[in-house]
Amino acid sequence: MQTKYSRPARSGGRRPFSGGNTPRSGGGAPRRFSNSRRPSSGGSRHGGGGGGRRHKTPTFDPSKFINTNPQTETEEVYEAKNRFTTFGLNDRFAREIVATGLEVPSPIQDQVIPLILDGHDVIGLAETGTGKTAAFLIPLVEKTLRDYSRQTLILAPTRELAIQIEAELRKLTSKERIYSTVCVGGTSMHPQVRALRRKNHFVIGTPGRVLDLIERGYLKTESFNAVVLDEADRMLDMGFITDIREILKSTPKERDTLFFSATITDDARKLVNDFMKDPKTVSVKKKDVINSIKQDVVTHGHHNKFEILSALLKQPEFARVIIFGAMKHSVEKLAIELTAAGIKSESIHGNKSHPQRQRALTSFKSGRVQVLVATDVAARGIHVDNVTHVINYDLPNTFEDYVHRIGRTGRGSKRGIALTFVAA
Repeated sequence: MQTKYSRPARSGGRRPFSGGNTPRSGGGAPRRFSNSRRPSSGGSRHGGGGGGRRHKTPTFDPSKFINTNPQTETEEVYEAKNRFTTFGLNDRFAREIVATGLEVPSPIQDQVIPLILDGHDVIGLAETGTGKTAAFLIPLVEKTLRDYSRQTLILAPTRELAIQIEAELRKLTSKERIYSTVCVGGTSMHPQVRALRRKNHFVIGTPGRVLDLIERGYLKTESFNAVVLDEADRMLDMGFITDIREILKSTPKERDTLFFSATITDDARKLVNDFMKDPKTVSVKKKDVINSIKQDVVTHGHHNKFEILSALLKQPEFARVIIFGAMKHSVEKLAIELTAAGIKSESIHGNKSHPQRQRALTSFKSGRVQVLVATDVAARGIHVDNVTHVINYDLPNTFEDYVHRIGRTGRGSKRGIALTFVAA
């Protein structure tokens, strides 16, 4: 079946012990979205994860989804001033970094690592795929190797991102005695409590669960030397402003504070002003992330939407695809229907348990399945290399959500394709 790409007409007290990662209501009201539906953290006590409430179809100008000739001119090549062997890192640690495949520091790494090593608070403005996780992990690990009494707290918006941060930490420190634990909602608190009884150099978690553990006395924050807010704008969008403030207030004033974000909002500026000391700002944001991805629309009729999707996915160039749907139940149904049609698919959404979500993500990363069907919980928290296509099977709530979705492809220096289904 051939599909036709055409420009359509313009369209008009204390939580229960099982507590998860739901933002507090007091003083931390989330922003309003165009359809009055707030995105989930992927770690709420009800499972979290991008939907479940009534979804109103957003109204967009479909021309925003079309850029069939993205800018392909070669960007000015960044000349790194450093190498991982010249940052002043422990020799063995520097060799281990290079052994993982990191050779020349990315721009964010090249500029941020020396600042963190020198003890500065840092604001790093960068999209995903720029190497920002290693940019803060490498200097923090180096400081820990110099002083094993150091402890670092890393906050992330979703449990998937928290887990991926720890995975990168373990990769970088495979030969070092660095201990860490992940504290996220949507899974039992008991194993996390047990893990916190030992000395952890790094605690990585989502704000709701971390605050639960602090309030219950299981996580002692008075000894943390550094706090990292990763994808801070996403955490604030999700309504975690009050939780983050409470967590930061519980940590020592004499600490390193690192703030990584794609944007700086008013709420973010207030956090910076209240909790950071003379921060140094490093921005490596692309001039236009949208123009690095080829975008087009796929028009469909009332009854042939699934058939058109299936035909696309059977084309060989659709090798690793993330499909975004609006609701948890529709995402699950679509994955089942695609598998029945001979297209290996998995789904990830808030009705799935934490282990189920991890298994689905692992199957997708390993190539055992071609397609991952997801709600918007995956828009920022899932980083998978070599995604060939992002398909918006259902429209996003806002254009900002659209940008976050399609950013799952074309990461770093690679190009990607984003397709958005629009009714004819």
